[in-house]
Amino acid sequence: MKSYPMTKRDQQKFNGKKQRGQGMSEYIIIVALIAVGAIGVFTAFGGVIRNQVAAMAQEMSGKDGTANVTAAQTAGDAAKTSAAKVTNMGKYAGQTTP
Repeated sequence: MKSYPMTKRDQQKFNGKKQRGQGMSEYIIIVALIAVGAIGVFTAFGGVIRNQVAAMAQEMSGKDGTANVTAAQTAGDAAKTSAAKVTNMGKYAGQTTP
């Protein structure tokens, strides 16, 4: 069977598809990194955000949102304390140096 060389037009089509695929891969990686960052933020500050939104909803409906504001402050203090803890590989159980 005889093989024919690619024409210039065929090469341009092939290269264009490769570049589009590469662009899509980069886009997926960026979206994944943003998602991981968002998960981290909501893990650390999720309680604060939930309580602040609940307080706003209570106030907008004409009710007292003081309890939710206090809960948001408490969750914020807990997040601050958790963030201040020093964690490194030496803190894990069983990590000893000879």
